Amino acid sequence: MIQAKGYAVQSATSPLAPFAFTRRVPGPNDVHIEILYCGICHTDLHQCRNDWGGSTYPMVPGHEIIGRVKAVGAAVTKLKAGDFAGVGCMVDSCRQCAACQADLEQYCENGTLWTYNSKQRDTNETTYGGYSDQIVVEERFVVKVPATLDLKAAAPLLCAGITTYSPLRHWKVGPGQKVGVIGLGGLGHMGVKFAKAMGSHVVMITTSPDKAKDALRLGADEVLISREPAAMTRHAKSFHFLLNTIPNGHDLNPYAALLKLDGTMVLVGALTALEPPLAGASIIHGRRRIAGSAIGGMAETQEMFDFCAKHHIVSDVEVIAIQDVNNAFERLKKNLVRYRFVIDMATLRAGK
Repeated sequence: MIQAKGYAVQSATSPLAPFAFTRRVPGPNDVHIEILYCGICHTDLHQCRNDWGGSTYPMVPGHEIIGRVKAVGAAVTKLKAGDFAGVGCMVDSCRQCAACQADLEQYCENGTLWTYNSKQRDTNETTYGGYSDQIVVEERFVVKVPATLDLKAAAPLLCAGITTYSPLRHWKVGPGQKVGVIGLGGLGHMGVKFAKAMGSHVVMITTSPDKAKDALRLGADEVLISREPAAMTRHAKSFHFLLNTIPNGHDLNPYAALLKLDGTMVLVGALTALEPPLAGASIIHGRRRIAGSAIGGMAETQEMFDFCAKHHIVSDVEVIAIQDVNNAFERLKKNLVRYRFVIDMATLRAGK
């Protein structure tokens, strides 16, 4: 086994603290990665605090992982030692179901193996994530990161990036379309960048007037303040597509009213109940669609990285030392980051 170190929580109420554990010895299809950077996702906070139930401890969070390949197994073909590599939210799937066969491993019918807080099928051992110095992952679940990207700012592409890229690609967002991105946070800021690069007219939809300047800087063509009824009325029935990144329960009805005939609103942030209920008339009139989307499959994630390299797209990040991760969690709870924390793993190795 490989001796690894990282930061873990021991319970739903404990702070993140140094933790020693082991990784498996790389097999013929495995990639051994020295982790350079790991983004902090809101999911990390929810999982550590067991907000959704099902958390197991000790837990090493982190699923926005960028690193340098240390070694590869004899059967690995797409990566070699020295390459930059990325690992996102999942590290395995059944490989056999219809979803996996369609390169949609994130929807595996037999259960996706998540990068952390999951149980491996063959050993029942817990998976540990990217708040650590190294990781071993099967080649299929590793992407090659273009060396032209800013590595620290590329880390959140493994979750915030692919979560927004995937629905925009699936619903064929492009030139001639008016696209709204609802909510300006870790997901929303990536949605604006992608939708703009795809050629659409982008409107940032937010409750906060003070975010307007930043939205325009990120590439939005317009800003719509959703708390202003007159502004919402002016934009009614005008959007081809809405990317809804709000992370908690909220009223969908005002946003549904913004959609054109056959328009689509896709939810990527809210996992809990939506309140108040969606009125049937909100979608029946106008043949509107409300849909959901998770992350992308591995082929699509590689496509996204290549798209980002072509269009010079990365996340807006604040880099921190791992020793400051608990403070970052507190700031994350208060939404005091623009727009993603990224841990520099050199600080773990240095022990500063």
